[in-house]
Formats: sequence, structure tokens, C-alpha cells
Amino acid sequence: MTYETAAIEAKWQSAWDKADLFRAVRDDRPKYYVLEMFPYPSGRIHIGHVRNYTMGDVIARYKMSCGFSVLHPMGWDAFGMPAENAAMASGGHPKDWTYNNIDVMRGQMKPLGLSIDWSREFATCDPEYYGQQQALFIDMLDAGLVYRKPAIVNWDPVDMTVLANEQVIDGRGWRSGAEVERRELTQWAFAISSMAEDLLDSLATLKDWPEKVRLMQENWIGKSRGLQMTFAMTAPVHGHAGIEIYTTRPDTLRGASFIAIAPEHPLAKALAAENPDLAAFNVDVRKGGTTEEALEKAEKRGFDTGLTVENPLGGTLPIWVANFVLMDYGTGAIFGCPAHDQRDLDFARKYELSVTDTFVALDGGTPVANEAFVPPKTEKVRWIDQPAGVTEATGQEAIDATIDWAEAKGIGTGKTQYRLRDWGLSRQRYWGCPIPVVHCDACGVVPEKKENLPVVLPDDVTFDIPGNPLDRHPTWRDTTCPACGNPARRETDTMDTFVDSSWYFARFTAPHAKTPTDLDEASYWMNVDQYIGGVEHAILHLLYSRFFARAMQKTGHLPQGTEEPFNALFTQGMVTHAIYQTKDDKGRPVYHLPEDVDLETGTVRATGETIEVIPSAKMSKSKKNVVDPMDIIASYGADTARWFVLSDSPPERDVEWTASGAEATHKHLRRVHRLAEDIARADRSDTGADADLARATARAIAEVTQGIEGFAFNKSVAKLYEFTNTLHKSDASAAARRDAMKVLAQLMSPMTPHLAEEIWSMMGGEGFVLTAPWPVADPALLVDDSVTLPIQINGKRKSEITVPKDLPRDQVEALVIQDSAVLKALDGGQPRKLIVVPGRIVNVVV
Repeated sequence: MTYETAAIEAKWQSAWDKADLFRAVRDDRPKYYVLEMFPYPSGRIHIGHVRNYTMGDVIARYKMSCGFSVLHPMGWDAFGMPAENAAMASGGHPKDWTYNNIDVMRGQMKPLGLSIDWSREFATCDPEYYGQQQALFIDMLDAGLVYRKPAIVNWDPVDMTVLANEQVIDGRGWRSGAEVERRELTQWAFAISSMAEDLLDSLATLKDWPEKVRLMQENWIGKSRGLQMTFAMTAPVHGHAGIEIYTTRPDTLRGASFIAIAPEHPLAKALAAENPDLAAFNVDVRKGGTTEEALEKAEKRGFDTGLTVENPLGGTLPIWVANFVLMDYGTGAIFGCPAHDQRDLDFARKYELSVTDTFVALDGGTPVANEAFVPPKTEKVRWIDQPAGVTEATGQEAIDATIDWAEAKGIGTGKTQYRLRDWGLSRQRYWGCPIPVVHCDACGVVPEKKENLPVVLPDDVTFDIPGNPLDRHPTWRDTTCPACGNPARRETDTMDTFVDSSWYFARFTAPHAKTPTDLDEASYWMNVDQYIGGVEHAILHLLYSRFFARAMQKTGHLPQGTEEPFNALFTQGMVTHAIYQTKDDKGRPVYHLPEDVDLETGTVRATGETIEVIPSAKMSKSKKNVVDPMDIIASYGADTARWFVLSDSPPERDVEWTASGAEATHKHLRRVHRLAEDIARADRSDTGADADLARATARAIAEVTQGIEGFAFNKSVAKLYEFTNTLHKSDASAAARRDAMKVLAQLMSPMTPHLAEEIWSMMGGEGFVLTAPWPVADPALLVDDSVTLPIQINGKRKSEITVPKDLPRDQVEALVIQDSAVLKALDGGQPRKLIVVPGRIVNVVV
């Protein structure tokens, strides 16, 4: 019988569904919760999805076989701008676009045979989901974890919406292309900074997270100890007697040459009210993004106010308004030390301000010219007239000494601050979770009553006019105050989509509950035992989810012990593919789909043009180096796609998809199927090889299990290749080979579940291979009585010898002398040295 993948895979998927094998059940078994980061419904799945969800499926199936009650759910991160953009482009509705895409992608995922409990499926744009998110918001508002504040935001003047930092590209809106402005708006914000210390300290408890992810979060939270001080104004103006600054480098105070304040600083605003030139400058420099990276890249611009402050070390410093200072960071004011900060140096050179060296390298060095001298804080340098009296010391030592000096002098206070800022969640767009509050002239801001939730998005909106459709929807916008019953206006901002994905893991424990969570269900299923996803979410998504878990504990929606919601985290690599390109008559690249290229001739099939191949590139629709999983499944079956993405590379690294690799994978699986058929028909008695096969089987069980538990799936696959070869060559009895084949089916089941079920059935296995207990290796069979020793001749490996483990050294030496490679090297002579390292290696020097 041939290996008919379509028939086999459809057969077993139907059987699993009929048996309801993947429904998560709360019972007396130990639980295991495995979760992959849920996808955005963009329209089609890609090979990266296949790799991500196959990894999670391997763990889920393995844990099921180990006797766990497994929760392995799926949902859709469904709100966001792409849906609105599609509606603007097509004239359709974001809701229709989103749900159509969900239907398509669900239909593409199911043929992969994933062990997902689809009964728990939801999309974040379901009113049942975001209504509970609104209930969470109200409880967090009551707990002081969400509030309104003025904030500097990225404003797109064409789309008339706030943009996330990631949506500002080279200072322009990602969709409109308009110059982005920094604008101060009243925004809703989560008080995540109130938990900064806890979020930072708890990173040390996340032992099963990648170190790089913990470091990225640590840097984002950005704890630092610095000096807060006030520079007294030479002459008070507009009620300002001084400029308060916070600096993490007080050690460089001697090198201060100017004070810079943000355009939004109260003093800058007061001065601009009477100075049209400054007012125009403040408006102009608000164009561009608000990220630190954007400000670093932008041209440094300033406006001299003509005012000065007293320098506590003597003299005065000019006050400038500068475009690279933000009110959101520190106090909205800095002192500039050009010699040791490149940004400050660029500014000082442009406006001909002084540059004073504060320290130099221990070996002297030259005065700073056009490149600031910024050694690591841990490097010792020679200090010049340092205010705290430091001479030779590291930057950190000088910082600590300067804070002590300033406090003793009464001119400043040591203070710990965090780079982490409160999370602004307001978005001026339609396709998002409505913020459940109203604005009442009599009562102010009033939360909606929970019995009125969800506040549902209206369907009758259009996108033919820029801006937020909710602002111009009077029947939805205009309402009554829940407190007094007077006319009121709904909040028309919607929530940042990061909110939707910051608690979905908790909702999966009780997706149909009438409250955000069911505490009994959450107590059983939480925490997520294994979380899997891309490293691109290492900072914001994971940090926000950690905040939400704490907030949900505080508001009674999660039990104690769930403040770190993900016990283990794995960040997988990408699936890459070669790019095939030619050039047009103007030398611009023209990209070609893999199926349009003949790799044997290196040409485009239709035109015969010679292609240039760029290997191992990230898959991109624009570069056309994408592979449709549906094509792979149609040609080779889902098990081939699953096996390939697990086999070729450690899962944390990128893996390159190649047509030849897919063909080779399918060829191997056909071979396994054929071997199972041969063994099922065979009838041979014991030839004395049963013991050897039993030992090989035990080693396979041990090593495959170790690979799965250690997220080294490629090592498990490599062992399965080896075990298949061993079983193919074995002269063991028919019964022993059938037993070994059943074990092979069990070990392959997490990776290739359909083929494994087919083989299990051929071998007469009871029930499903998935529900059979995971095999356990007999420890006695893992003990080898012999050892293989490599033989090195003059430092190069030339042969090997297998001997009993306890064979005396002199007997090992005697056998080595008789090895053919050694005899050839000696050429009738005697070795100069023969060194036996017991159990490891033999070195022969001739």
C-alpha cells in the first residue's frame, strides 16, 4: 500500500475529532498549559506559523501521552489598523475583512493536525471578549491602575489619529506619509510604572526564559540611580526660579555647557506666549516621532532663550529649547555635557557652545573634537578637577561619589528612576475595544455600568472621511450618563491592541465565563507552562502581559501565584527562503516566486533570464520568497511540513526551507511507512538480535524524550532517523521488530501524528497512539557493556576500536597494535608512544 498522505491525514483527523481528543478537561490529572502567541488574521498562514504551532503541538501531544490534562487553545489577535486600512482601500468593513480572514486561516490550520481545543476559540474583536476587557478596565480604574493624563503623542495630521512609535517611519505616518507631529493630548494610561521595581526584580525568577529576553526587559525598565538638582535662574522669569533636572551622569557636571528644555516644558510654553519666533520653533520641532531612536537620528535643533542659570561650580549656563528633549523623560530638562555625549556634542558644535573635557583616558588622550569620549561606566579614567575630588576611577565610582558630594553640599538629591513610562492606551481609531466611560458635564468622567457591557462598536460606519468614525457617529457617541442620567458623550478613543493580547492567556481558561475569568478554572489551568512565540514580542507584549497578570490579581480576576503568567518561554527562529531576482532595464531588482524558477538551469522559466540567488532571507511577500503551506500539504502532506520545520535546525535558530529538503523529508516518511508495512507482514523467529534491538529502542526512547523536553526537536528527529535505520537493518524476530515499530510510532507521534497513528494501527496498537502511555526506557538497557574508543595517530583520528568497558589497559594496547590503520602507520616499526585514556580515546605516536 502506498503512502497516501491525503487519505491518511483526513482519516485520522476525522477520528480525533469524533473522539474529541483535544478538548481540555479539568480533572484529577496534573495539568499542562501550552500556548503559542496567537496570530493576527492577515489572510493566510505562512511557514513561520507552521513552525511555531508545530513546536507547541509537539509539546502538547507529548504531555498528553505522559498523562497530563493539556490545555492547548487557539484564538485571533483581531483588532488593529490593517483591517481599517483594508476597509479604506476596498470600501468594505473591518469586521467583514477580519472574520473572513479568520475563516480562511482556520481552514488552513486544521489540515496541520494540531491538537487544539477549538471549542475555546475566540477573536479579540468578539463583543463577548472585549466586553470582559471593558469590565477589567473598569475594575482597574477603581483600583487606580488606569487614569487620564496629558501626554505627548505622535499625531498624524492626515489620518487624524495617534500613532504608535512603530507606526512612525522616518518621521512620517506609516499609511498617510504625512509628517508626524508631537502633540499634547489627554490620554488614558495604565500605571505600569508603579510596578517597575517588582517587574524588574521578578525577572530573576524567570529561570526558564531566554536570557536575552530578560535582559531586553531589564533594559526597557531601565533602573538607574542619578542626581536630581535645580539650577537657579540668574533672574527669575514667569515664576520660574530655577530649572530642575535629573541626570544619570552627575559625575560630568564640570563639563556642563548649557541647559536644554523640551518645547513642552512650562518655561518654554510661557516664553513662547510672548515670543512668536520661539512659538514657531516649538511648533516646527514637534514634527517627527517621539522615540529616543527618532530623536537621536533627527537633526539637532535649538532656540536660545537668552536666559541663564547659575552653575554650582561657578559661572552661568545658557538655557536653550531643544528638539531632542522630551517632557516624558525625567523633568523635561537636561544639562548638556558635550565632551561625553555625542548628541550634546553635535548640538554644541552646531551652535558654537563650549566643550569641556571632564575626564580623559588613563594614558592621556587628546581633547574631544567631533567624537564624544564615552567609555563604559566600568572603565577607569583620569578625571579633571572632578567636583567630588575623584582622580582615577570608573564612571560608576565617580557617579556615586558625586551624588554623595551633592547631597553633602545641599545642591541635589540621589534618586532612583526608571526608563519605563506609563502605558498610553488611547487610540483615535474605530477598529479597537471601546473605552467604557462617558463624559458628563455634571459628573465628569464616569465609567459605564457593568450591566451595560459590552459597549459594542457600531457597524454602520464609513471610512471615506479621515479621522475616527466614532467621533462622527452621533447615535453611538451621544448617550446618557450612568450616574445622573443627563446627556453625555461616549469616549470615542479605543484601546491599544496590545491590551487585547495582554490577558488572552487568562481568558482561555474560561472563554465563555460571564466575568473576565472563572477563578476556579484559572486556579487549575494557570500558569501557562510553556509559551512559544517570536522574539519580536520580547519587550512590550511580554512586559504588558506581566503587568496585566499583576493587575488582574489586584482586582480579583486571577489567584495568587500567577503574577508571572508564563513559567517557561521559548522564542523560535524564522523560516527563511532564498530570494530569486533579476534586474530590469534600469537596474532595479525584479523578484520571482520559487515555482517560477528553474534551479537546475538557474533561470526564470518564462523568460530564460539568469537569476541571482540570495540565500537564507526572511520570507517576504514583497520579495516573493514565500512558500504557501497549502501547496506543501497538497504535494507532500502535513506531516512532511511538520517534520521538516523541526528537523533541520535548532528551534531557536532560523531554518531555510528548500524544495529539495521537503522532498527528502517526504522520501524518509514514505520509507518509514514502507518499513512498517514490511514489519507488519514479516514472520521470522528470534535470530539472537532481539537484545541488540531492545537496547537500541531504549536509547531511542531516552534520547528522543530528552530532546523534546529540552526543546531540541532537531536532535529528537536526528535520533529517529538513526533508529529507523537500526530497525531497518535489524535481524531481530518479527515480534521484537513489531514492538520496536510501535515504539517508533509513539516517538514520532508528536512530530508526525498522522503517520504515527497509521503505523500504530498497522502494528495492532490499542486505541490511539496519542493516548497510549509514553514509552519509558529500561535503565538496565541504557548501560553499555562495551565502549568505542577513537584511535588517533599523530593527532589525527584514523580508526576506532570497540572493547569491553573493563578490559585491562595492556589488553587494549595489544588490540590497538593489531588495528589495520595502526599497522599501516607503523610500517613494521614500533610506536614511540601509545596512550590509552580509559573510556575516551587512544593516542598513538609513530
